[in-house]
Amino acid sequence: RCRLQLLLCVPGGRRRLLCLPPHLTRPLPMQSLQSNPRRWLNLQEYQSKKLMQDSGVTVQRFFVAETPSAALEAARKLNAKEIVLKAQILAGGRGKGVFNSGLKGGVHLTKDPAVVGELANKMLGFNLTTKQTPKEGVKVKTVMVAEALDIARETYFAILMDRSCNGPVMVGSPQGGVDIEEVAAKTPELIFKEVIDIFEGVRDEQALRMAVNLGFKGPLERQAADQIKKLYDLFLKVDATQVEVNPLGETPEGRVVCFDAKINFDDNAEFRQKDVFAMEDMTESDPTEMEAAKYDLKYIGLDGNIACFVNGAGLAMATCDIIDLHGGKPANFLDLGGGVKENQVYQAFKLLSADPKVEAILVNIFGGIVNCAIVAKGITKACRELELKVPLVVRLEGTNVQEAKRILSESGLPIMAANDLDDAARKAVASIAKK
Repeated sequence: RCRLQLLLCVPGGRRRLLCLPPHLTRPLPMQSLQSNPRRWLNLQEYQSKKLMQDSGVTVQRFFVAETPSAALEAARKLNAKEIVLKAQILAGGRGKGVFNSGLKGGVHLTKDPAVVGELANKMLGFNLTTKQTPKEGVKVKTVMVAEALDIARETYFAILMDRSCNGPVMVGSPQGGVDIEEVAAKTPELIFKEVIDIFEGVRDEQALRMAVNLGFKGPLERQAADQIKKLYDLFLKVDATQVEVNPLGETPEGRVVCFDAKINFDDNAEFRQKDVFAMEDMTESDPTEMEAAKYDLKYIGLDGNIACFVNGAGLAMATCDIIDLHGGKPANFLDLGGGVKENQVYQAFKLLSADPKVEAILVNIFGGIVNCAIVAKGITKACRELELKVPLVVRLEGTNVQEAKRILSESGLPIMAANDLDDAARKAVASIAKK
């Protein structure tokens, strides 16, 4: 999405599009311009580092293991002064996490390779709970065994898409290894920005200027500038919307190393990044979210009891807020999007009615893109075939709304019509209170 907007918004870009490198001018297939069910691509830490390594970016030497014996063998192969063992899950706060095996911490340092095998034995196959995981934690299936390097100094560096600049921007700070938002709030003068011309890429003088602003000195200036240019090459090669390195550090031996990385991808580029998207680990994804994605629905589970079925993320958030304002608690938000089909509505109701927490359903459809009559047909079909047992409140506004209201009113189903969102929220909350 961001790449497409960039190309359309570049000043004077009507004919300059022809001058773009082949990587950026390959046409998008029609299916990629439609709504994509994937919300984001999640990669494990070792997968991001492998992509960086393949682009010539300097990272720690590492191996990946799925058994304790493989972890022990990897530690011996590294032949490093110190080794770091990291549990691989799609959640932050691993260092302070706890395993249900009793082991504390998902990140461990040791100088003894034998200890790596012992630690891996308490990680692999066990659940790790952190501040970002569910209460039961996430099962660890792989560990990364890496060379532990001393860091003499930490900096922050990122490349991301910036709408205000109509393209990619480099952002850096000599204050790395910490929350960059905190740095921006307390010391904004330590945040440096370089706008990248999409036709020229990162110029040598830009890379060197950023390296100097990050505090690299002497021979490290050129080394850091080289890493910056290689990170931009990676950014283009994998159709990234963000490459964030925190920290980009220097070692006492005089090396510039990317110690950690977060990469976000343009989901509309999946058709030409098949190898990258094939790396995604789906085992940690929520089953309901994955089922919703099959029908091009966006589902986020919450802990309340009133299901929200809407079209548009902004409307979903507003619906959740108004339910809460009237004393209710949203059980989810489920976004239908703009390309509505009757079967999507049916599948949405199937997902919502299968949730034991749901005690009422609120449908809030508003806008000119969505055909309300199609939504109404999907609602009546779902109510009959699924034998809906919970109260249903429906607010429809937009294209063919009068036809939609007629379909609902003549259905003979116990559907509560609402005049507006406030009325719908009141009725949904009241329907539960009556039980």
